[in-house]
Amino acid sequence: MKFSLKLPPIVSPRRLREAGVLGMNQRNHAYIMRYNRRADYPDVDDKLRTKELAIRYNVSTAGLIGSISYQYQVRGFRQLVENVPDFVIKPGHGSGGRGILVFTRHDGVNFYKPNGTVCDYGLIYEHISNILSGLYSLGGQVDYALFERCIDFSDVYSRFSYQGVPDVRLIVFRGYPVMAMIRLATKESDGRANLHQGAVGVGLSIRDGHPLFAAQHNRAITHHPDTGAAFSELHVPHWEEHLNLAARCAEMTPLGYFGADIATDRQRGPLLLELNARPGLAIQIANGHGLLARLRLVESLPAGAHPTCAEKIAFARENFA
Repeated sequence: MKFSLKLPPIVSPRRLREAGVLGMNQRNHAYIMRYNRRADYPDVDDKLRTKELAIRYNVSTAGLIGSISYQYQVRGFRQLVENVPDFVIKPGHGSGGRGILVFTRHDGVNFYKPNGTVCDYGLIYEHISNILSGLYSLGGQVDYALFERCIDFSDVYSRFSYQGVPDVRLIVFRGYPVMAMIRLATKESDGRANLHQGAVGVGLSIRDGHPLFAAQHNRAITHHPDTGAAFSELHVPHWEEHLNLAARCAEMTPLGYFGADIATDRQRGPLLLELNARPGLAIQIANGHGLLARLRLVESLPAGAHPTCAEKIAFARENFA
């Protein structure tokens, strides 16, 4: 497959519209507000609720350990994790990866981060307390701490990411996967797969997951800035499972427009990390292609045109290659 890197350096608003690029106002008004009821936002904004929905609908995700909602429960967090070798602590209503702590091993006294840093009881107690106070939550609301098992991330992307863990973002509209990218960490992004902090976004073909385009800070890029690996050589394994996982998420929530973030576990394959009811628009830059034509094509379909996930995926692969 040809790896295209052709974008004009300066693009006017008119040319963006002609190219079918979806803008923020149009996204908010025509898609998020129209297809996502406010009452359904907790399906994705509340991580425990998302986790429970995924389990109920047999959508593969990291194992649930438990949660802490009240300050008096914090001192007992060691009992919560005493029988699991590794775990992640997340704010239940957090965003952007803030407030997440990962521990790959522990002995009940010392807790070890992936980079080998040791944390003691006091540090974790303070961190959980900060989560409960709303330090990392959306809007500063009172929060809870979610505990789940670590994902044993596959090393299939080791050449293409600097220390951090890559994830695949799929935009799903009315059950159809319409656009995809993989986010790759860099030294500049401090090992985080966050495009705004300097991570690289690589657009992926909906048909087979092959790379189409890559960008960092809205500029075309052909090789990883730290590892030197050519993005044209990137391969996303289990692509059929990625598409199926994302499409099935539309069965567990009434939301019509959302982003599904998926990571690859060494043993279990693709696992759902989280859903986002307000997915960003940088995926268009990563693909070198606008979303609008794809969304309008799906809108033009009669109700029930493709009643199953398999049919929706087949349509997407045929039309959004």
